[in-house]
Amino acid sequence: MRLFLHPVLWIGLFSYYHQACALLEVFEVYQPISVASDGHHQCAGEERVLVDYDFGNSYSLPYVGFYEPPRCKFDTVHINLTVTSKGRQYDRLAIFYLGDTELWRTSTAEPTSDGIVWTYLKDMSQFNTLWKEKQKIIFDLGNIITDVYTGHYNTTLTAYFSYEDNVKTPDAILPISARRSVQNASSDFELPSDNATVLHRFPPNTSRAVVSIAATGQSTEEFWWSNVFTSDSWSFDNTIGELYGYSPFREVQLYIDGMMAGVVWPFPIIFTGGVAPGFWRPIVGIDAFDLRQPEIDITPWLPMLLDNKTHSFEIRVTGLNISEGGAVTFSDTVGSYWIVTGTIFLYLDESAPQFSPGRKPISIAPPPKFTATRNLVQNAAGGNETLIYSITAQRTFTVQSTDHAWSQNLSYSNYGTLNQQGLSQSNLQHTSGRNQLIGSKVLNDVTFDYPLLCNQTYNLDDGLTISAWMRRGLDIEATEGLGISTYTLTSGPLNLHTEQMGTAFYQSTSNNSASYGETKDVFESDADGVSYSREVHAVNGSVVYDTGN
Repeated sequence: MRLFLHPVLWIGLFSYYHQACALLEVFEVYQPISVASDGHHQCAGEERVLVDYDFGNSYSLPYVGFYEPPRCKFDTVHINLTVTSKGRQYDRLAIFYLGDTELWRTSTAEPTSDGIVWTYLKDMSQFNTLWKEKQKIIFDLGNIITDVYTGHYNTTLTAYFSYEDNVKTPDAILPISARRSVQNASSDFELPSDNATVLHRFPPNTSRAVVSIAATGQSTEEFWWSNVFTSDSWSFDNTIGELYGYSPFREVQLYIDGMMAGVVWPFPIIFTGGVAPGFWRPIVGIDAFDLRQPEIDITPWLPMLLDNKTHSFEIRVTGLNISEGGAVTFSDTVGSYWIVTGTIFLYLDESAPQFSPGRKPISIAPPPKFTATRNLVQNAAGGNETLIYSITAQRTFTVQSTDHAWSQNLSYSNYGTLNQQGLSQSNLQHTSGRNQLIGSKVLNDVTFDYPLLCNQTYNLDDGLTISAWMRRGLDIEATEGLGISTYTLTSGPLNLHTEQMGTAFYQSTSNNSASYGETKDVFESDADGVSYSREVHAVNGSVVYDTGN
């Protein structure tokens, strides 16, 4: 990832003086897990160091290794990722694969001159069927070293195995990916340039099927939530140049045999170089170390899919086009670029009632309801001074078979303003929704809420200065589902509320750059009956209050 604070205002990273010689511990506030077993079921001595590698000049050169499963019986896999870095460097996206299947998407923190370290622990048991076979490991962390950007990412990834009488996890896993592990390459698709379509044949005894979607905007799409209508891309070309278009709305779509199976309205992830770097040290942004993968249940499609034939699965990403008259349509494309993969989790049951093969589900998919407003105000000299725009969206979608129905009810709004001839921008965005799978009863019910308010003001008189403030959050309520969700990150019910708020300042001249800020992070969660809360307050790179310590 490149540090992206505003369209065309690509800036160098700041150097930050840290008093202590010890490595600064950077962290994400999340509900912790333990890699240790609580009893004699631990596979003692059977942990696996999956990755031990220094990512220097590593663009298009992922780490490649090989995994051998432990010799003990296990149903639980926890991993420990520990990374150190020193110098100056951009934040980077990283993806961990077993073969062609993405297991985890994470990102890096930006280092200091004295060095940083972070550790993240994650439950990977959802992929047990892969862990029980020999695998090729691909860990893709694209980094570039120059005379200015000197930070390597020294990375260690270790897996721990135990038997905990865990929940049932998928019996088979199929990737929606470019399947390039045979070439020792990352298997992500890049949209819109790639065609993210694969073919798969399902086992005839499949009783449940769930697709997880990993989709991340990069480059001109990293801050998609601050984009403008394409017609306004050059509204302030005399001050800040091109603004990125296709509106601030994005929809990630899943198609089966060319028919829509469900959608994802993405969470606005902000990486550690985003908006202003001073926000994100030592507390990184929500989910920056563990990007959630929303799920679409495709069980209603099983009567059609269990015909012993191959079927296509495709992921698309779209923005919006807005006409001069205010009509809103899907653009069917976006800027450059989105990194996407998908994973199909299959649960098999020989005793389950057999579906009548070949029968398509019934789809109830009325067109989404959009509204758009836009007002460009000129100053007394005739130049463009202020752009005010908004998008609202609502979508309902249902697909049902004889035995199951998958439904979505989604709502979105974004109110954007650029004033001071484009040098100040604010966006107030709100995304919410509910996804349900219903059989003879409600089998899974997930509601979510993503509020975001961000303001950035730039001054170009002497170098570059940025003053920014933000408030953002993530709320999820979910019932117990099947397996370990790649979205809720737990096997049981979840009630999660987390929010971040803060201010930050960045200054860059020809000789120096610096960033500082203040961030508060509030986290409250009840995951599978286990409660956890933490509140942290950091000022200028140091924690001043932390209920978790």
